[in-house]
Parts: sequence; structure tokens; C-alpha cells
Amino acid sequence: MPATPGLRFEVDTHDLRRTRVVETSDADAALPEGAARLRIAHFALTSNNITYAAFGEAMKYWQFFPTSEPGWGCIPVWGFAEVVESRAPGVEVGERLYGYLPMASHLVVQPGRVNDAGFMDASVHRRELPAVYNQLLRCATDPLYHAQLEGAQAVLRPLFVTSFLIDDFLVENQAFGASQVLLSSASSKTAYGTAFCLAQRRGTTSALRVVGLTSPRNLGFTESLELYDQVVSYDALASLDPGVPTVYIDMAGDAPLRQRVHAHWDGQLVHSCSVGGTHWQQLGSAAGLAGPRPVLFFAPAQVKRRAAPPPDGWGQEGLQLRIAQAWAGFVKHATEGRSPALRLVQAHGAEALTAAYLRLLQGEADPRDGFVMSL
Repeated sequence: MPATPGLRFEVDTHDLRRTRVVETSDADAALPEGAARLRIAHFALTSNNITYAAFGEAMKYWQFFPTSEPGWGCIPVWGFAEVVESRAPGVEVGERLYGYLPMASHLVVQPGRVNDAGFMDASVHRRELPAVYNQLLRCATDPLYHAQLEGAQAVLRPLFVTSFLIDDFLVENQAFGASQVLLSSASSKTAYGTAFCLAQRRGTTSALRVVGLTSPRNLGFTESLELYDQVVSYDALASLDPGVPTVYIDMAGDAPLRQRVHAHWDGQLVHSCSVGGTHWQQLGSAAGLAGPRPVLFFAPAQVKRRAAPPPDGWGQEGLQLRIAQAWAGFVKHATEGRSPALRLVQAHGAEALTAAYLRLLQGEADPRDGFVMSL
């Protein structure tokens, strides 16, 4: 049994700049029957986690890992953990797991639906939340897991799954009749993962032109990815042809930018898809927009549709096979070559975690950096 209590990183849900690290009982309290104690080895911290915080209340992200004090929240992250104590049948000490975790040193889970692939955390407070976030996968049987790529997997895998599902959503809906896809926050990992999936259809009749919007600071990086047909800075939006039928994939959540995009394309904007909130300080209402009303893209809903048994869906195995095939190409693109898109930045401790979080929150992180953190 650990001699010291666990640690957890929390943020003020009303002012995301305020943070603290608190002690928890997850590392040293008596373990209930049927529960398992996990030591969190490391987790990724990306702009996706800023989105979780920005939409924490609306999308119930704060409910996954409740805190002891109102007004403070624990941002969910994706990462790896090891079972250090177990009173749950079928869950063994020493197992390595991948899944949705708190920014913390330890977590106590209530394993349910245990099988060869892993188990669900059936803790009472998680039972009404989307199942895709409650599953912990056994690394020993996970077809996407490679020990030497653990850092890259922590950073890119959850984002790429969302990218894959956005691409699939566009295919399923025949891109709403568009010939062009516009992605904001184009230097973000979810955006360029989506661009990667779209780029796989270049040269085919279903190919779409892919345009990335990004800040002047990230223009060079985004162009270097060679995934977009065109990259422009936000201040050059007016240079784009307003007559091209366009789908807008909004990773930024920037309300003034959304107004400009809708006004510029107006009748030629055939669908507006809200995904992220990297520009969290500019979030705002969709009231008064020209063109279609923005529709929130919720990845678990697309997972549920595609994981349904045939003929309605692909089935769980079919979905995982398709993701694995796409993932293999993407992770190679992101981690190999003369100038890889991903540069892992690994650090331990409260001070390092706070610094990385604030860099992402303030939009100051280098887009190549993928933070892999631990407490």
C-alpha cells in the first residue's frame, strides 16, 4: 500500500487559468470489494483537453472524475495506467491499461463487463455517461498498442479516432453536397488528423478540397504537413473563393471567426460542424449567423452508429479494424520523416504539468509538441 496519498490536478471551472494540485485518497484508502486501484503512468495533454474544460459543464466532462469541492473540476485525459491492487475478479495486478483517466497519480475503478479486451469502469457516477469514455483497454490484447509508440499513442490516438469519425461522418452524408472542407485551428492534431483522412481520397471522384485556417505563427508548420490543399491565416479568410460549396469543421470554437466564415460563404456554406474549443476565450452564441445553424459533432454518437451490428453498422470489430488500418498510416506520417509532425515532450510533477497546461490554455504551445505528463 502506498505510504503517501494520491495527487490530482484541478482547475477552477469558472476561470480555467486557476489551477491547484490536491491530495486524494485514491492511492492509500482501503480498496472496496470488486474495485481495482490504478497507478497512472502517464497521460497526454493537448488542446483537446482544453476543449474538454471549455465544454465541461455543457458536455458533462466534469462528471467523469468528481472533485470534493464545488467550482473545481478535473479535466479528463487519455493515457496509460497499471493495476497496482485488485479485488475485482479478472483484473490482475501488473496489467497495463489504456483509456480515459483523470489528471492524477491514481484512480480507483469498479470494473464491470470484464473481457479479454478490457473492462468498463462501472462506478456509479459514470454509469449514465457515454460508454466509449468508460472503457479501459488491456494493452496486452489491444491491436493498436505498441510499447515503443506509447507516447505517440497517448497524444494522437484519441484525437485521431475523432478525426476518423469526422471523415466518416462526411462520407456518410456525401459531404452535404460540398466540394470543399474548411478546417479552423488547422495546426491542431485533431484537425490535421481529419485532413490526413480526407487526403487519402485524393485522385478519386469522392475527393474534397481541404483548406486549413490557422494563425500566422503556425502557418509554416501547417503547410509542412502536406495534408491541406491550401493553408491560409485567419486574417486572409476573405481571399478564399466564396462561391465554392463548403463544409466548415470548426475546431476553434471562435465565435467571431464563425461569424466571418458564415458571412463569407453565406448560401454556399452547406454544413457547419462544431467540434472543438481551442479558442476557448472566444466561445459564443450561434445566434444571428448567416447560413446553416452549427451542429455539434459528438464522436460517441458516431461510434454508436458505426459499432451497431450489420447491416445498420459495421459491428464493433469492423469499426476497430477500420480505425486500426487508418491509424497505422497516420502514426507513420506523424512520427517519421525528415520533419515529423509530432515531437514528444515528457515531464513529471505538478510544476511541469501546470506549465504545460497553461501554455496550451494560452495558445502558446508549439504545434509539434505533444505533452506526455505524469504526477
